[in-house]
Amino acid sequence: MAGTPGRPRRTGDVMGSGGVLATKLFLPRLPTGFVPRQRLVGRLEKGVGGGLSLVSAPAGYGKTVLLAHWCRQMSRPVVWLSLDVADDDPVRFWRHIVAGFTEIRPEMARHVEPLLGSPEPATSDRLVAAMVNVLADLRGDVLLVLDDFHLVKSEIVHTSVRLLLDSAPPGLHVVLAGRTESPFPLGRWRASGQLVELRAADLRFTADESKAMLRQAFGPGQLLPDDAAITVAARAEGWAAGLQLAALSLQGSPDAADAVNSFSGSHRYVVDYLTEEVLERQPASVREFLLETSILDRLSGSLCDAVTGRSDSQAMLESIEQANLFLVPMDDVRGWWRYHHLFAGTLRARVTREQPDRTRYLHREAAAWHESRKQVDDAVGHALAAGDATWAASLIERYFDEFFLGREGATVQRWIGALPTEVAASRARLHLARAALNVVSGRVEDIERSLDAAERTRGQADEDVFEPSVGRSASRLANLDAGLALGRAYTAHLRGDGEATIRYASRAIARLRPDEWMLHGLAQVNLAFAAWIRGEVGEAERAMASNVAHWRAVGQRDLVVYMSSYLGRIQCARGRLDAASSTYRHPLEASSLPAWEDPPAAGVSYVGMAELSYQRGDLDTAMDHLARALPLCRMFVYAQSLAAGLVTLAWIRQARGDAAGAREAMDEAVEFTDPAVTDLFNPVPAQRARLLLAQGDLRAAAEWVASRGIRADDEPRYVYEAGYLVLARILIADDEPGRALELLNRLWADAATQDRTGSVIEIQALKALALAATGNEAAAVDTLGDTVELAWPQGFVRVFADEGAPMAMLLDRLSADRPHRQSNKVPASYRRRLIHAFGVSADRPVTGSGPADRLSPRELEVLRLLASGKPNQAIAEDLFVTLNTVKKHVTHILRKLGAGNRTEATVRARDIGLLP
Repeated sequence: MAGTPGRPRRTGDVMGSGGVLATKLFLPRLPTGFVPRQRLVGRLEKGVGGGLSLVSAPAGYGKTVLLAHWCRQMSRPVVWLSLDVADDDPVRFWRHIVAGFTEIRPEMARHVEPLLGSPEPATSDRLVAAMVNVLADLRGDVLLVLDDFHLVKSEIVHTSVRLLLDSAPPGLHVVLAGRTESPFPLGRWRASGQLVELRAADLRFTADESKAMLRQAFGPGQLLPDDAAITVAARAEGWAAGLQLAALSLQGSPDAADAVNSFSGSHRYVVDYLTEEVLERQPASVREFLLETSILDRLSGSLCDAVTGRSDSQAMLESIEQANLFLVPMDDVRGWWRYHHLFAGTLRARVTREQPDRTRYLHREAAAWHESRKQVDDAVGHALAAGDATWAASLIERYFDEFFLGREGATVQRWIGALPTEVAASRARLHLARAALNVVSGRVEDIERSLDAAERTRGQADEDVFEPSVGRSASRLANLDAGLALGRAYTAHLRGDGEATIRYASRAIARLRPDEWMLHGLAQVNLAFAAWIRGEVGEAERAMASNVAHWRAVGQRDLVVYMSSYLGRIQCARGRLDAASSTYRHPLEASSLPAWEDPPAAGVSYVGMAELSYQRGDLDTAMDHLARALPLCRMFVYAQSLAAGLVTLAWIRQARGDAAGAREAMDEAVEFTDPAVTDLFNPVPAQRARLLLAQGDLRAAAEWVASRGIRADDEPRYVYEAGYLVLARILIADDEPGRALELLNRLWADAATQDRTGSVIEIQALKALALAATGNEAAAVDTLGDTVELAWPQGFVRVFADEGAPMAMLLDRLSADRPHRQSNKVPASYRRRLIHAFGVSADRPVTGSGPADRLSPRELEVLRLLASGKPNQAIAEDLFVTLNTVKKHVTHILRKLGAGNRTEATVRARDIGLLP
């Protein structure tokens, strides 16, 4: 526990608030007969000024005892965490660390705990940054000891710990102790002198330490001859566990020399032999107690009484500790203990081998005791060990909602994974739980696979006896019929099937009880999605606003944020950017937390605010929002918002001339999306194709359109609008503006009818470009003028600027041809913002001959050949250069002219006088 080592504390129940096991945070007490090892303490002490100490050796080498001794004799505060396999859950891991730091930094919990706020979080730089901020003003050193770190396999946890090591404030020193090598590369720390390493060879007891340990174990009333002590020390090879076991086995032996000669060989055999020797020397009652309680990871008097049927377990535990029988105290008030891992393993193997039925009974009693105290992780583990997988599955189902809402989805996944396949496959509620866990990743087929399995096993569930720990009203699993219907509604909306979404959501509502507010709210969400899918954005906005109010009324803050993000997107579709801005900001303002303490769900709001700022041409503010949004979204891998944030980042980089960085961000966004999801809910593929087109890769964009099976003569649906707009841009770039106009007119008719002003603005902007490409410049200017007048009240900017040089030239003509109308309808400040946006995106003024000064003579020569229609290979032959050289020249020409392809480059060059 953080604070001054050795200070007594009362633990009460092992389970603290928020699922924190208080005993994991206490410094282990030193065993009876402990031998100080100052030579090792000195080495550890010298490393405190650095960043990391690593204590790595196999079991039984005294790692924990050494570190506990060091920590207890120092004056600096210590945060100690004894790890176990359950700490693979990132939320559980960091909750315990936060709890440990809270005593020396009481504000730690308030600042960091909200960051552990999602169904399936993944700790990241945001979480670590918050911790570092709290610890930044440390006065003096603080030690963070992570014992048994080898038990944590999660890459997410490893990554976050490495981030903490990389950014730790000067006063924080981290100690990792375990049986395996560190999962981090250590070269940098070694090179900088910031690493202290103790390995098995360092931890071996010297001859003098071995003899001292043996003498301590024998006590003042017994004598171990020097030659026997030397032999034992040599046989044990400095191995602490072997020395301790040997001493216990030799106590009371009539012939120490014969006993010493009886054991030899590897550590495993020494442990087996000596443990048997130790057990045989104990009274029958003690031996039975040791064997029966060895099945427990943690021991208390009450728990041991429940498991063994005794009434004197507390006294027995205290006497076993005094006898130094490998019982390790876990607190300072003799409330909780654990057996040494080696000793426990041997005891468990024996009792399982000799009394399998008794062992199963012991596990059942332990499971019941833990269940009665809502210590679910232990209860599940013991139920499985008892061979009662059905009981374990029932526990998982009953507590699923509590852990899912408590952001510990990784723990639930581990439980389900531990069940026998036939049990996990036979329970509808477990499949429905899997479907809910899969929603976070957004993978449609995974969700549907779980729903299919749930429906196949539906008849085996017993609705009447199921009582979720959170109550039926807050449960996703209590009403199976409604839950399955809502799962189908959810996947239907992802696939863009509005009619199926309505059908399944209505079926769910018909099966719900009035008090089941969780499922009622999820049904409302799906009805709002259905209206949105049909393009009825007015109805969708009203339905989603009502849903946000529902979640606010029942206190579900994260769901308020998530649904507000959808509401904001619907408002953007209607062209209501001001309303969307208010929608995104409201949950953040309602939380009353400073920005740096934002909970992870706030990342969703910041993504929406970044999109708005980008659309309005404020790239710096958009980047500020993304700096908050992306770490938060990465923390809990809410795929849709993370992908949307990365798309905005890509377009910001593109606008600033960083084409490679834009592609990198867009490609990362693709990793968090599912191609089975329709464009409306997964616009990333269409945005990637649009970005490729903007960077001059017409072929790649056209291949994507072909792969989607969309054609210019289709009757496009709103859910695929983003893809059809990419197709329209391709047709314009490929000198087919007439076909583009036909497609755009059909898109415009639907958008205008449904009051989708955001779509109307983008479609009309492209219509203006298509008209210009047909040579009808008067109609193009009129169309663009109407579009600008529609766009300026809400501040749309990038919808024009992202179209590049052709749009810049058309806006020039609009300003020249219709000055009177423009001055009356569109403010000068807005026109300046548009001009500035084109300057940023193309690194040039909208008008003028700047590029002519930057094109080299060779580039001008290549430009003239490009304009004549020659392909790259023919240009290479004409100029007697390689094809790669021509490609480089073409790339430079496009960049300098602010063009996305050959056609745009030719138009731009002629407009500014580079070509006749």
